[in-house]
Amino acid sequence: MSESVVVDTVLCLPASEIEALIQGRMIATMPRTFINLGRQFALYPNDISINLQSYEQYYRPSFLSIAQTVLAQQACEKVVVKAWARCEGCILHPPESLDSLSLLTVWTKEGLQQTLGQRPHLVLAYLRVYLLPQSLEILLQSQNPQFRPLNSSLIVSEVNPVLNDRTFAQRKRQLEKLESPLHPELEELHSAIASLTISQPAAKQLDDDIKVFLGWSSDKLIKQPDLNLAWINNIAKLGDRSIELEDKKTNHEAGTDFEIIARRSLDFLGFKVEENYKGGAGGLDLFCSQPYPLVCECKAGKSIPDRAVEELDRIGRRHLKENYLQAVRLIIGPGKPTKNLKESAEISKISIINVMTLQKLVELKAKYPGGINLVELKQYLEPGQIDYKIDEYIDKAEKEIKLRSQILTAVKELSEQDNETLKATHQSFIVTEIRVHYNATHNPRLNDEVVHDLLIELSSPLTGYLGRIKGSDWKSDRFYFLRDLPIN
Repeated sequence: MSESVVVDTVLCLPASEIEALIQGRMIATMPRTFINLGRQFALYPNDISINLQSYEQYYRPSFLSIAQTVLAQQACEKVVVKAWARCEGCILHPPESLDSLSLLTVWTKEGLQQTLGQRPHLVLAYLRVYLLPQSLEILLQSQNPQFRPLNSSLIVSEVNPVLNDRTFAQRKRQLEKLESPLHPELEELHSAIASLTISQPAAKQLDDDIKVFLGWSSDKLIKQPDLNLAWINNIAKLGDRSIELEDKKTNHEAGTDFEIIARRSLDFLGFKVEENYKGGAGGLDLFCSQPYPLVCECKAGKSIPDRAVEELDRIGRRHLKENYLQAVRLIIGPGKPTKNLKESAEISKISIINVMTLQKLVELKAKYPGGINLVELKQYLEPGQIDYKIDEYIDKAEKEIKLRSQILTAVKELSEQDNETLKATHQSFIVTEIRVHYNATHNPRLNDEVVHDLLIELSSPLTGYLGRIKGSDWKSDRFYFLRDLPIN
């Protein structure tokens, strides 16, 4: 349980810099004088000091649009206080450190020089920032002291820090040592999408992911429900008319609806669905050309008719000629296949899966975009009713994802074992250290080669779960934790 904290003063800072602190973009400010270690205060937005020069000169280009947006939103008569902070130390920075300091903050080198020219020293104060449960409105005052008292004290707590202990310690160490930012290109990308986050849910998710990756946020990456994927919940309903809602559709209309959603499903899974085949009387419902030929018959209703195998053989041969026998043949439909249907499918080497099995595959793909390998899936598309085989594949894929999550957890646990003696912004570990830590609590035990292969995969720029410092050989490669892979 977090203890209550009494805050009776405010620290006046530019509104844009308070926004940077709240976003986790930086953890420091430039007070006029030293702030005592442990002093606590609310953060009061005041932009008078920035009038000394233009925003374009004062803030780095990657932060400029955010600073201008915050300034435009400032009210004329009242200011909104959103956070409070505790000073975790102050440090003097010499003039020769301004280039490095600029890369780790939102200020330009020119802005830092301007500030240094007005003061005897450039003081940097490290602030541990906490969000208030509710914003506080205060009347705007024209005077601009560094601190000013609140009319009434605030009772706050530490339940909502912008950064957790470990992340803050890493960021503080980075500033103290003036270590270069690890991913400046991602900072540029984050700034480029900033204006889209209000109206675009996908941009907001990417924005959150990048902030965690950069260390600007310590929230775990939790996959939020994507409203654009709500259609997935209707796959089984449209195929199995015994479980769908009463909508008074004809058999033809219901069949067309299921064919459309089955087409969308196969496309979502990664198949290249050819548009020349769209069912209809005497038509082939679906044909996929990549990554391997797959011909599909879709059946909506309460069960798959026994004639479905013969229909697919006849229509498939008519449209694909000799290529039909080289294709994977698949029937997707509701209910439990009859004995005759299963026997016919095995003789004709046609696979049968239930509509819910198709939905489970698509759900796995939606949950883990890289979780389905269609080439591996082909090995499970055997003749006959194969729902149990697809379940085996889904179980195998989920176990492989869980293994990768456990490897990530091992790296994270190693880095959290001793937060007080951090030697770098990110603690890094060789393969053997990670393998020993993982094997201590998991079975079956893995060898160095297997762990290294997994670490390389997880540190790929396309995944970004780990960072990698390349060594002279694979055994000396070092890896450090960046973000979680949640397993729901």
